[in-house]
Amino acid sequence: MKPIKVGLLGLGTVGTGVVRIIEGHQEDLQRQTGSAIEIAKILVQDKSKLRNITVDADKLTENVWDVISDSEIDVVVEVMGGVAGTKDHILTALGNGKHIVTANKDLMAMHGAEILAKAAEHGCDVFYEASVAGGIPIIRALVEGFSSDRITKIMGIVNGTTNYILTKMSQEGAAYADVLKEAQALGYAESDPTSDVEGLDAARKMTILSTLGFHANVALSDVEAKGISNVTKEDIQYGKKLGYEVKLLGIAENHDGHISVSVQPTMVKSSHPLASVNGVFNAVYVTGEAVGETMFYGAGAGELPTATSVVADLVAVGRNLKLGVNGRRVLAPYKEKKLKTDEQIACKNFILLHVEDKAGVLAQITQIFAEHEVSLESVFQHPNKHNPKAEIIIITHDANQASMKNVLKQFESMDVIHAIKSVYRVEG
Repeated sequence: MKPIKVGLLGLGTVGTGVVRIIEGHQEDLQRQTGSAIEIAKILVQDKSKLRNITVDADKLTENVWDVISDSEIDVVVEVMGGVAGTKDHILTALGNGKHIVTANKDLMAMHGAEILAKAAEHGCDVFYEASVAGGIPIIRALVEGFSSDRITKIMGIVNGTTNYILTKMSQEGAAYADVLKEAQALGYAESDPTSDVEGLDAARKMTILSTLGFHANVALSDVEAKGISNVTKEDIQYGKKLGYEVKLLGIAENHDGHISVSVQPTMVKSSHPLASVNGVFNAVYVTGEAVGETMFYGAGAGELPTATSVVADLVAVGRNLKLGVNGRRVLAPYKEKKLKTDEQIACKNFILLHVEDKAGVLAQITQIFAEHEVSLESVFQHPNKHNPKAEIIIITHDANQASMKNVLKQFESMDVIHAIKSVYRVEG
């Protein structure tokens, strides 16, 4: 077969990794696809910029149309990021019959349905393995490995920045603000870390995973997102004493066709596999009706891990080209989306209260739980020489979200409760 010609949009960290792998693994790639893979054009912002990789200057262009309208190019690989303009370029490329490989989580979370519909219309492939967890092949696992099963739950540590911060807070007893500054100095966090630390990045990834896992068109607005900026080292230390680690988890559940998706700091039992995922690593824990519990672990970002997923998608396009089946594997959501109500979302909860240190207060608190039919697993009171008020930690049994909201609302009006210091979901 003739060479598969690739147009690359972007030559940053991931784009550089893609070039390295294609050039360094050419023999292996050719044996897997039956064709050589050739990078024909690369879109860059500045052709004169010095780079840490040598690229033929004739292949560089500052005009996106040189890539998406070139009749010789078979596949457009998008690794430049952005949403609005990038979406238009991708749709134009699909209209020109180009297959698409992208690492753009924002694009796929917000406009994936439109892009996949356009791909189906023109018989083109769209692959986006690298958009969720870097080098972890979780999308391929969901689409292919679990194709004969029904997935009931997906839990993921899908943001390396927040996992690094929480790991340092747990292992060193450091404060959030101090670790964030360190993460920024090391390049793990952006100068504006909002997308990471407020759970927005993880929410986009969970939108993609839940759409694929549950075959329903889950929108980004369906994901309840809460970040880690209010997590304190005291919360983490209390959790450790009780056998929990705090992790920012994306949690997607499907019970009887009803879906809930959230991102939130979560107390994870120390015996659970996700509790030992530390540093910048990612992991996705998938539960199926037939297979049971499985976990996928690895590097969630970085030049070569992410580029590995991009090039694996290129191989998939190449195989489809050889077989003449491009566009036939575009699997659009086919199930009706039914979101759970607060009454249908249930979990254990960790609650830390600052209360008046006098007789009868605990009885008042437990009475509120009983009134809303929330049963308690355990209650602890920890002395704190730095706090004149009593500190009470309560862990509930599974309780629905509506009841918990009512309990917390009633706590806010009680004079004996000075602060609802922390509330976390509990898993494991």
